[in-house]
Amino acid sequence: MIVPMKKISLVINADKRAQTLRELRKLGILHIEAVEGSGKKLEELRERAALLEKALFSISEKKNKKTEQEKADAEKAVSVSKEIVALGDEKKLRSSERTALNAELDRLAGWGEIDPEKLDALAEKGIDLSLYEMPKAEYEELGEGVKTLSLQKTKASVKFLLVGSENEEKTVDSLKAYRLELPRISTAETKRRIEELTDRIKEIDEKISSLAGYADSIKKAIGACESEIEFEVYATGMASESLSDNGKNNVSVAYFTGYVEAENLERLKQTAKENSWGLLIEEPTEEDNVPTKLKNNKFVSLIYPLTDFLGTVPGYFEYDISGWFLGFILIFFGIIFGDGGYGLLITAVTGILIAKSYASKKKVPPAFLLVGLFGLSTILWGTLTCTWFGLSPEQLPEWLKGLSVPVISNVYTDRIWYPPWTNGEYGLTTAQNLQIFCFSLALVQLTVAHIKVAARNRRSIKILGDIGSVMQLFGIFYVVLSFVVNAQVFPFGLVLGGIPVGTVALVLVIAGFVMSFVFSNYEGSVIKSVLESLKNIVSVLLGVVNVFSDIVSYIRLWAVGLAGAAISATVNELAGPLLGNFMFMIIAIVLLVFGHGLNMILNVLSVIVHGIRLNTLEFSSHLDMSWSGHKFKPFKEQIED
Repeated sequence: MIVPMKKISLVINADKRAQTLRELRKLGILHIEAVEGSGKKLEELRERAALLEKALFSISEKKNKKTEQEKADAEKAVSVSKEIVALGDEKKLRSSERTALNAELDRLAGWGEIDPEKLDALAEKGIDLSLYEMPKAEYEELGEGVKTLSLQKTKASVKFLLVGSENEEKTVDSLKAYRLELPRISTAETKRRIEELTDRIKEIDEKISSLAGYADSIKKAIGACESEIEFEVYATGMASESLSDNGKNNVSVAYFTGYVEAENLERLKQTAKENSWGLLIEEPTEEDNVPTKLKNNKFVSLIYPLTDFLGTVPGYFEYDISGWFLGFILIFFGIIFGDGGYGLLITAVTGILIAKSYASKKKVPPAFLLVGLFGLSTILWGTLTCTWFGLSPEQLPEWLKGLSVPVISNVYTDRIWYPPWTNGEYGLTTAQNLQIFCFSLALVQLTVAHIKVAARNRRSIKILGDIGSVMQLFGIFYVVLSFVVNAQVFPFGLVLGGIPVGTVALVLVIAGFVMSFVFSNYEGSVIKSVLESLKNIVSVLLGVVNVFSDIVSYIRLWAVGLAGAAISATVNELAGPLLGNFMFMIIAIVLLVFGHGLNMILNVLSVIVHGIRLNTLEFSSHLDMSWSGHKFKPFKEQIED
């Protein structure tokens, strides 16, 4: 559920801003609305935080040595951070210089040792030597008056020395394009400097590594600095007014707004009374930027690591779909991974991690439990479909095949299933049965969405529009079965038990559309609702098409699962022949581990792209959810680890 909030406005004496904020931070129940702070102290704090974070980043990859350094105070952490940042900056400078010198050596590769000072000395004595490299054909066309000394010849080019003279000035000018630009220092000196820079970079790395033990202290200092920044932002960003008492006394007051959980309102009232604060309490409106706090039981809360990773927070006036999100993502994960063998691996790994947490008497991270549930879901789906490590049914034991559900099992992929109303004339394949299962999931999930919307509108005639949307869903579901799965098994002329199923489906679509058209925008007047629908007639008509596409979209579960099964089977086919040969057995094992490992990684990406999408897009769009919320973060004391 989304925890009910109260909007509060707090009025205080402007001179008591810091004291008030300290009391509120100690109380730890008020979410203060964002403000823009200012001032020199705030700038200094932000610079300090940036320095600490830069230092922490520099040592994050270093081994964290457990020493007494961990007990360093904040000032020491800042001092160390300055040293680390300075070393890091020097390392970047030295690395850049070394890269430039290495590039210079690469440019001069093939010329041997070059010393520009010696060439300058010869020039002073009247011997002007220049280095050139040019195509072999052009070199051979040089006149006899051009004195050269060939250094290296290849099929394509020639490196040579040119002895310049006044008589050959014109010729020398024509060769400028081929002249080698001499380095500023000799190649020997360049190599020496590279060695010096390499040694200095190594010293810097060792020094930074020796300071890695301060990592925890720096993290704490960052936390403390961020807490101070937050405090200073609220203190300097608080609005203020100057009030006068009949022109005699001027009183400066400050005020701000925030949000508190309804259950904690009495605590805030009591604190306000004790500190003589002015307190205005209001019900939040949709115009307010109300934070969202979710509160669910331990099982449903297992979804939080995933939603935190995605950064999805429902708006305060939207829905908490945590339970539905968890239930459906477990199903989607199982179908997309699809392989019970993969599920066993996932469950085994998470089981070991959970056992280690219990053994060390630490709290089991919710993420471990969530991944464990994903593994169990995959095992269940693999059991129902008889899919284990991509093996063919012939390679599996009979008892394992017996656990599968025939209509969706890989054991019976060649079998045709004949619904009773077809009299054995038309049937469905296993693949089509799986498609029907996916579309049925769509019908269930999207119907849940519209029922939740209808429940919110239960005291308004607008609920008729929601009922119309549900009617459209059921009607279009049959249309999808006919168009996508099998038109012969699900014809529009189908009659079951005297009920014309196809006709009923079309009537549901038309009647549901009319009800939705008339009542979906109802705000006290049916006429205004119809006019609003007419204004957006294109969107309204496209809405019917969107319902069709949303249901069909769930076929991605079957398609992605099928692709994963094909990859695992292919890996087995490639590695299978090698397992019979002892010499190639290691290659086969590597191929199996790499192939199935890569397939599992691709499946994880598929869950993120496809499984989560169905919850956050298709399902949420039918709930009119935009995930526009932000988390409830009460202003409170920093918690030390």
